Amino acid sequence: MTVDKPVYLSALGILSALGRGKDQVRDNLFAGLQPGIVSRDDLLVDGKPVFVGEVKGTLPIGLDSLSPYSSRNFGLSIAAVDEIRTEIDDAVFRYGPARIAVVMATCTSGIAEGEAAIIESMTGGSLPADFDVRAQEIGSTSEAVACYLELEGPAISVSTACSSGAHALAMGRRLIRTGLVDAVVAGGADSLSRLTVNGFQALSALSEGICNPFSRNRDGTMMGEGAAIFLIEKQESEITLYGAGASTDAYRMTAPEPEGKQLERAIRLAFNDADMPLDAIDYVHLHGTGTLQNDAMESKVISRVFGSKIPCSSSKAQIGHTLGTAGAMGAAHCWLAAQSNNEERFLPPHIWDGEGEDDMISDNLVSMGGHLGSDAQGIFMSNAIAFGGNNTILIIGRSTQ
Repeated sequence: MTVDKPVYLSALGILSALGRGKDQVRDNLFAGLQPGIVSRDDLLVDGKPVFVGEVKGTLPIGLDSLSPYSSRNFGLSIAAVDEIRTEIDDAVFRYGPARIAVVMATCTSGIAEGEAAIIESMTGGSLPADFDVRAQEIGSTSEAVACYLELEGPAISVSTACSSGAHALAMGRRLIRTGLVDAVVAGGADSLSRLTVNGFQALSALSEGICNPFSRNRDGTMMGEGAAIFLIEKQESEITLYGAGASTDAYRMTAPEPEGKQLERAIRLAFNDADMPLDAIDYVHLHGTGTLQNDAMESKVISRVFGSKIPCSSSKAQIGHTLGTAGAMGAAHCWLAAQSNNEERFLPPHIWDGEGEDDMISDNLVSMGGHLGSDAQGIFMSNAIAFGGNNTILIIGRSTQ
């Protein structure tokens, strides 16, 4: 039975190429900075340099008892949940550990460590002594976070490619509304790996330079890494997760359906779920990968559904494409914009070369310093569009009083 009550995004832990922690990420996001965008020549098999979004600095290792999960991906997850550990501990006190679930999204899990282990095996004849295959498993992501936090509710991992993070938040909301749990630790984590970077290169989907979403000069996306993890609760908080919608193109594994019919369906399902009219929205956080097909399709859908006035932006040029956590990152950027401490009501700017293309949403893109008007409610939509035609839409905004 679904209970028709609001579900709140009460806390956020985040790190990405924009920085570590909410304050640093927020400041760099609204300033249009790209502190973690770097060129690396150790990722592509041909040695060609490629731009990526990196998380800077060392990551926490975790407990000895969790060593089977040891990976960069797990380190990203720990860093994010540590930022909101106080809020999680408070939720455990309120509800008990058995009433809190973990829903984590990832595409890479411990792939990077697997790559290193295979190389060592090929050159040295055996796998590293500390290598554990459990770090490679998609399901280990949620299991490891649940063990780290000593939570006893359901631990669910989601991997629907680039919409995984948004799916995780939607699933967390549903778990609360059905009464199965009272709170959920939900989001995503993905680390850079040679496998994914070379996979996108094989599809001719990587940009030559820093990605340039919605420009006539766009030539692909760039990979990124990070984690964005929320505490979702039924207890009232400043930001509400109003609705979610999902659909599948059933078109092609590596390309979107050109007209975006199923993306539009997911949008309408999300607004129906939120019980809101389409004109309630104040801003759209675009998936905006910078690839020819994604941007063209997404542009068509936004224009068709909302017209030419709705403010939009993509953050890919600032953080890269964070794969399984991209949907959670989009939600996080909306969350930061909706917070009351964003007194100027800044919106995430769209970083690009400014060269629009006919029939694209160039005029909608948020410029540096762009902000909401004083009469705007602060309701945002975040798009996540994935390989396999997986579309997930989230409606996020200031809680109504």
